[in-house]
Amino acid sequence: MASKFILTSAEDGVFTITLNRPEKLNALLPEMHMALEEAFDRFASDDALRVCVIKGAGDRAFCAGSDLTAFKTDGSTPYPKSGYAGLAQRYDLTKPVIAAVNGICVGGGFELALSCDMVVASEKAVFGLPEPKVGLIAIGGGVHRLVRQAGLKRAMGPLLTGRAISAQEGFAMGFVSELVPADCLDDAVAGLCAQIVANAPLAVELTKELAMWGLDQPTLADALTGQVERPAFHRWMASEDAREGPKAFAEKRKAEWKGR
Repeated sequence: MASKFILTSAEDGVFTITLNRPEKLNALLPEMHMALEEAFDRFASDDALRVCVIKGAGDRAFCAGSDLTAFKTDGSTPYPKSGYAGLAQRYDLTKPVIAAVNGICVGGGFELALSCDMVVASEKAVFGLPEPKVGLIAIGGGVHRLVRQAGLKRAMGPLLTGRAISAQEGFAMGFVSELVPADCLDDAVAGLCAQIVANAPLAVELTKELAMWGLDQPTLADALTGQVERPAFHRWMASEDAREGPKAFAEKRKAEWKGR
């Protein structure tokens, strides 16, 4: 479902998704969830796209969450198969997704950011899950992801009170990957993307896959011994890139990645 409120672009292996309702703090309408599902489907299926950046239009907000004037509270508002914002329950996406957070990032907007692999935030960013203040619950992944990413005791205060979390506190809690001045956000994200794109595609994807899969294993020993059984592990071991990297290093030249 196309939406004028979701803009996409692709350049040099970077796929950018922009939430485009700046006058409404980029709050999400039902149609935007479906458009986001399609955008992430495109990113996942196109081998030329190596990393995804999601950001909000304007300089006031990343996303203020769901536009409550357009959502039904009886559970009848439809969500895509991959969950809130087309990402919250997309468990098979092995390519990295970066949230570039430039201001207000609350409610469902914060849940979207927490669903990303990295959060690069402006020093002016403000986070929070204020759902209890309006009788709701952050069931789009916010409750579970914040506990996992920040730790139980640190997460419970903001979860139960619905209070705001500054960018500096978010960095200390661990869910903000990088904290940068507001006027450096775009450059910081672009630099991070360039570093990722410069690496071997299969190695990047397998690294993410193993990291996420490993978190679900009961022990470190299980993760270490079980990783070699992953189909992606065997695909990487047999790939041209796995041979090209060491060869290029030994020959003191830039590697030519094939993605296979």
